[in-house]
This record gives sequence, structure tokens and C-alpha cells, in this order.
Amino acid sequence: MLRKNLRLTIVAVATLLTPVAAGAETLADALVSAYRNSHLLEQNRATLRAADEDVAQAVAKLRPVLQWTAEYEYQDSDQLANSTRTASATLGASMTLFDFGRNKLNIEMKKESVLATREGLRSVEQNVLLATIQAYSDVKSASEQIAINQNSVRVLGEEFKAANDRFDVGEVTKTDVSLSQAQLASARASLAAAQGKLRAAREAYKAATGHYPGALAAFPKAPALPKTIEAARAIALRNHPGVKQLQHTVAVYDLGVDYAKANRMPTISGSLGLKNAEGGVESTSAKIQLNQTLYSGGALISGQRQAIANDQAARAQLSQAGVTVAQNVANAWSAIEIAKAQISAYDQQVQAARTAYQGVKEEALLGARTTLDVLSAEQDLLDAQAGRIDAAATLQVAYYQLLSAMGLLTVDNLKLGIPTYDPAAYYNAVHNAPITLSPQGKRLDRVLEAMGKK
Repeated sequence: MLRKNLRLTIVAVATLLTPVAAGAETLADALVSAYRNSHLLEQNRATLRAADEDVAQAVAKLRPVLQWTAEYEYQDSDQLANSTRTASATLGASMTLFDFGRNKLNIEMKKESVLATREGLRSVEQNVLLATIQAYSDVKSASEQIAINQNSVRVLGEEFKAANDRFDVGEVTKTDVSLSQAQLASARASLAAAQGKLRAAREAYKAATGHYPGALAAFPKAPALPKTIEAARAIALRNHPGVKQLQHTVAVYDLGVDYAKANRMPTISGSLGLKNAEGGVESTSAKIQLNQTLYSGGALISGQRQAIANDQAARAQLSQAGVTVAQNVANAWSAIEIAKAQISAYDQQVQAARTAYQGVKEEALLGARTTLDVLSAEQDLLDAQAGRIDAAATLQVAYYQLLSAMGLLTVDNLKLGIPTYDPAAYYNAVHNAPITLSPQGKRLDRVLEAMGKK
């Protein structure tokens, strides 16, 4: 990773580990749990290991193939005076000697596919972490919404009781009592909706981390981000896994064009054989063979045209990915600015609404305001508080959406202090197609044991 990219995240990551109240789960804790328990990550790691084996299989095609065959034949017919039985064993070896670079091109294609799959894994990791941050934010937001709705139900319950008392002594009408009762019922409905959102948020949190949330700590300080949107776009275009994955995909199709051309060239192969027949009769053979397809109904040239078309499509997809990534950076940047502006406005609204509510309530006691005025002022305050909570949650998620859009939302960049999956470890153990008894095979055994796969 570029040092410049890391500098943008180190400050943010350090804040993830800020001390909080004992027992409260931090955002860093949630991200660690998600990384360790994600089945989606495990699935894509296995997909990457399968791609690593494609390299091993391509390498193996450059090596000799050894085969043995054992035969036993029995013949009996009316034309034969006696039945015959024959047995033989054959050991053979064959190898491609020269194929105009097809196998080597295939190896390079598989290597580029491995690099593309690694970037795909990094993209999945970003999605897993961002989903966890969203779930963390949703749980906190829903919990805060429940708190203000519970307070609203309590206050409106007291106001409803007071309205009934005042009605009994003739200070207010039945209409005032009904208005107060309706507002209380509305507050209870809002509380039920908030509780439903919390239940859904808790399930999303469990799906992301593997466990239900307990007490959650406050969000850490805002991560350090580029000062301009242009700088953020530049980082994204260099570093985003979606872009880098398609760059490797384009390389695969570039090599595919050369591979399709080489497919039209001859192949030189050699073979050796040793046969031991019944009765101790032995025979040996050696052969060099040159073959080339001269006509295949147009299939070979069609394959070449198809490879060119696939290459062009991959290049267009890469260009579009750059546009999409730049757009996602702009969207996240705008979301941050909008949320900040909303929070500032909601802060002013909450302060003004609280002052207005207290004033209207006092005036109502003096008979200068109606019950409807009091209820309306109380609802304005509740709406402002709820909006402030939603805007704050949106801002926190938007920070990390921008990191994700730049390709920086990974466990390595976040420096969470846990062992991470090494995408190169398995590749390094298998890319030369080791057999199980070789030193490389023993190294593979150690890699598998470290991953808990053996």
C-alpha cells in the first residue's frame, strides 16, 4: 500500500482503539468480530485458493506425464481350437516439447486471474466491514430513538393525566383531553416503530458480527480524510479493488488474444514406452510427434476473434469502473457535507424547539396557549431530536463509505491489531505444483494446518 494512503487512515484507525467505558463494545471490537466470523470472507478465500490451483495445474502441463497400464485378455471362439489368455504391463511417459508458448501463456493468464481474485477478496472484505459499520450505526441510532420516544411517552402521559385533572375541575374541554390522548397514542406508536427498528438492527448486527450487540460505545473520532474531493478520487482510481481487479482481468484477456493466435500453431510432443508381456517378452518405444490443425470448420479463427472481442469488452468495463468509482467517491463526499450541514441545522432546531416548548407550556398554564399548541411544540422538539440522531448516524457511516470508495476500508489499513489472512501464503505453497512428498508439499501441509484446513 502506498504510504500516502496509509497516512490517511492511521489517524482514523488509532481512534478506533480509544478507551471507552468498561464493558461497552467498540466499533473496533465489532469489526474484528466481523472479520473473524464472516462466512462470505471464508467463501471467497476458498475461491482464491481454487484460483491458486489453476496456476499449479497450468505449470503441470509443462511437465512429463507418467502412466501405467495393466491388461489381461481372454479370447475363446468357435474358430479357435483353444482359448487364449494374454497379460501385459506398460509404463509410458509423454511430454509436450514445444507448443509455441501456449502453456506459458496459459500460466501467465492464470497468474493474472489469481491477482484479480485477490482484489475481489479485498472488495468483499470492504463490503463486510462497511456492513458492520452500518449495523453498528443502526443499533446505536435505533437505541437513541427509543430513548427519546420513551421520554416522549412519559411526558405525554403526564400531560394526558394533567388534562384529565383540569377537565374534572372545568379548566379545559373534552376536546383538549382527546387531543392529549391522541398525541400520547401517536408517541406510543412511534416508540413501537423504533423498537421494531432496533430488533431489525440487532439481527443485522448479529449477521455481520456473529453475535447480538450489548452496550455499544460511542463512535470514534472522524477518520482522517483527503482535504479535497480530487485527492480522494485520485486515491480511489489507484487503489480501489474493483479497478485493480479489472486491470488484472484486462491483462488476462490481453494474454488470451495471444493464446488464441498460438492455438493455430503446431505442437511437438514426445513419448516413451516400456511394455512387459506375458512370458517375459519386453519391448520399448520412443516417439516424437508433430501435429497441427489445418482446418476446424472456422473454430480456431472464431476463437481468435472472440478473444479480441472479450479483450475490448474488458477494457470498456475497466473504463466504466473508473467512472463508477469516481462517482461513488463524490456521493460519499456529498453525503458527509450534507450530514454535517443537517447536524448543524438540527442543533439549532433542537435548541429553538426546546425553548419554544418550554415557553408555550408556561403560557398554557396562564391560559394564553391551548393544549394543541403545547402538543404541537412538543412534537416539533421530538422531530428535531430524531432528525439530529439520524443525521449523526448518516455522517458516521458516510466517513467509512468514503474510505471504502477509496479502497482503504480493510483490516490491514485499519490496523486493528489482529492476524489477517495472507492471500499469498497458499499460492506460494502450490504455484509450482508440488507433490505431497516434496519439501513444497510439506510447506503446503503447514499452510493448511495454519488455516485449520487439514
